[in-house]
Amino acid sequence: MRRKDLHLRKLPRRLALILAAAALPAFAQAGSAAAAPAAQPARAEAVEYRDELQRRVVLHGTPQRIVSLAPNLTETLFALNLGERVSGVTNYCDYPAEALTRPRVGGPLNPDLEQIVSLHPDVVLVTRSLNREETVTALERLNVPVYVTDPRTVEEVIASTRRLGKLLGAEARGDALAASLEERLAVLARKLAGHAPRRVFFVVWTDPIITTGPHTFLADALRHAGADSVITAEQDWPQINIEEILRQQPDYLVFSGTHPEDPQSTINELRKRPGWSSLEAVRAGHFAIVSDALSRPAPRLVDAIEDLARQVHPELFPAEPTPPAPRSAPRGDLL
Repeated sequence: MRRKDLHLRKLPRRLALILAAAALPAFAQAGSAAAAPAAQPARAEAVEYRDELQRRVVLHGTPQRIVSLAPNLTETLFALNLGERVSGVTNYCDYPAEALTRPRVGGPLNPDLEQIVSLHPDVVLVTRSLNREETVTALERLNVPVYVTDPRTVEEVIASTRRLGKLLGAEARGDALAASLEERLAVLARKLAGHAPRRVFFVVWTDPIITTGPHTFLADALRHAGADSVITAEQDWPQINIEEILRQQPDYLVFSGTHPEDPQSTINELRKRPGWSSLEAVRAGHFAIVSDALSRPAPRLVDAIEDLARQVHPELFPAEPTPPAPRSAPRGDLL
């Protein structure tokens, strides 16, 4: 086992999942064809699609049984009003609450293939940033169609939502939802126009101190909220020392529901820690707490972006008091 793997194993499972996803190998690009399901007399005519990696995917009619292997994809399916067709989800799919009632097929990194096949899915949805190429290959060998998504920016999340609507027979809903999200972002951009972005430090973890790099999906979401990370390291999830944070003096510290511990408890602790207590943001109480939707490439992301913008630019929202940070859906004993 590599040293990096040992480090991840020491972290809480939810954080380890986030960091492990950033280090996964890329899926094969165009040319890796998805095998068509075995022919059956009663099946609808085969239709060929291209997924977001330009892989060939063959479906027979509009998918009625869908397995989702990522929390953001599960959220997207329910946002497209396709919840009744969701036949299986991962152990980490916790939103909306109805997702907790669906059969579980294991984790995104190591799903139970036998369980997936037993659900007889018409298509399995995966995402390049979280699922493994080995999973896709194994499912294709079992004649299970797999559609891969690959949103890297906020705009691509919306485009991916629109494409999934078309793929799954909910084109009108997908177009309407995407248009609504685009308009909300446009309204926010107009409000933020001409105002300098807040300099923020996004707290992924405090011991060791881990934040997000400038090229991640999360960093793009921050920019849409009128915030820029003070860290410019090239790594996706760099470890930072407190001296660097003190040198940068961010305007705000940002926490989200992906933080493995209660953000408010962490904030109370940081107020007492040497170094952290010397930050102007800590002294001024400049903390922003948003839901875990900020780091999930799904339609609910726009809610989190708007919420973060209100918190770090309160002067632009005088008539809109900051609502309490949304809490993640209850996970029970799933994790």
